[in-house]
Amino acid sequence: MNPSEVQRLTDWLIDGARSATNPVRLMAETCERMVAAGLPLWRTGVFVRTLHPDIFGRNFIWKPGAEVEVGSVDFKILDSPDFHSSPLIIVFQQGLVVRARIDDADSKRFPIVDELRAEGVTDYIALPLFFTDGSIHASSWTTRQPGGFTVEQLDALRKLITPLSRVVEIFNWRRMASSLLDTYVGNRAGERIMGGQIRRGHTETMNAAIWLSDLRGFTSLSDRVPAETVVDVLNNYFDCQVASIRKHGGEVLKYMGDGLLAVFPIDEYVGDEQHVCSRVLEAAHESRAKVADMTYQIGDVVERFRFGVALHVGRILYGNIGGGNRLDFTCIGPAVNLAARLEKIASQTRRTVVASEGFAGICRGGWSDLGEFPVAGFSKAARVYGLPDEVSAPS
Repeated sequence: MNPSEVQRLTDWLIDGARSATNPVRLMAETCERMVAAGLPLWRTGVFVRTLHPDIFGRNFIWKPGAEVEVGSVDFKILDSPDFHSSPLIIVFQQGLVVRARIDDADSKRFPIVDELRAEGVTDYIALPLFFTDGSIHASSWTTRQPGGFTVEQLDALRKLITPLSRVVEIFNWRRMASSLLDTYVGNRAGERIMGGQIRRGHTETMNAAIWLSDLRGFTSLSDRVPAETVVDVLNNYFDCQVASIRKHGGEVLKYMGDGLLAVFPIDEYVGDEQHVCSRVLEAAHESRAKVADMTYQIGDVVERFRFGVALHVGRILYGNIGGGNRLDFTCIGPAVNLAARLEKIASQTRRTVVASEGFAGICRGGWSDLGEFPVAGFSKAARVYGLPDEVSAPS
C-alpha cells in the first residue's frame, strides 16, 4: 500500500471529487486511484437505491481496462431469488459488512461465488454506504490477488468508504432531483428548473404544437366502478398516449383528471413546423390505435374505451405560474385555450382526432372539413378539421 496515495485519494473525495463530473467518471477515477494506491482491485460495484416510480436502483460496475457498466433494476428484483441469495441483501437490510473468500466453504451459500471463481477472483467484500438520511446503499470489491485482500488493504478500503459515501450521496441526490422533476413536470421543464428557472413569473414564449385530450365517458365510469379501478384504467389509458408523444418529440406537461396536455416545441429558426406537426399527427394515429385496442375487465363486462384529442399550433407562454410558494411549470395563452375548446368540439362531433385550421394547414394530407364552430371566449368561429378515415361515432 502507498499511504500517501491513499491520503491523496481521501482528500480528493473529501473535496468533492471535482474532476469527476458525473457518476461514471467518479466510479472510474476512484477505482483507478485506488489501484494506484496499491489496492489490487478486479471487479467493483456501487449499488444505490433511487426514488423513481419504475426504477428500484442503479448499479455501476468497474473492471480494469474496461468502460464502467451502468445498469438499473426495477422493483421486480425484490421478488428475485438471485437478489435474496446475494450478499448485497444483507448489506441493504442490515448494514453489515459481508466477506466471501472464494476458498472458504462457508462462502458457498452465495451463488455469486461460483461466478467470481470463474473470473479468477480470490476474495470478495461487500461494504455498506451509509447516507446522511439514514438510508443504506451498497458497494462490492473483489480481487484476484493470491490469498485475497491483506489486512492493510482492507483497512485502507474501509477508511475510503466514508468519504466515498458522501460523494456518491451527492451525485445520487442530484440525479434523484432531476429524475423527480422529469417524472412530475417533464424533461424540458425539469432541465429549466434545475438550471435555475424557478422564480414566479419567470416565463418565455415559444411556438409549439399543442395536444389536448380526454377520455370519453370518464364521469360515468368514475360513478360506477371503485376508485382503485378508475386509477388503473387511467394509468393504462395514459400509457396509450405518453409513449407515442415522447417518441415523436413531445412533452407531457399536465394530467388533469382524465385530460392530458402536451406540447411539441417548434424551432422557428429551423423552420420545422411541418415536420413537427407531421410527428404530432403520427403520435395521434398511434394513440388512437392503442386506445381502440385497450380493454378492461370490470365485473362480467369487458369495457372498451374512446378518447378525443385536439391538435393546434401557436405561441404559448411557458414557465412558472402560481401563487405564494406553490408554483406550476406549465403553459398558458390563447392557443392553449383554443385547443381546449377544440377538444370539446371533438366530443360534440364524436370524433377522435380534430385539428385547427392552423394545424391542418401546416400538416397537409387529406383532412375532412367539419365546418365552422362557435368558440366560447373567441370572437370568431373556428374552422375544424377531422381525419378522413373517421366518421361520427355512435352515442
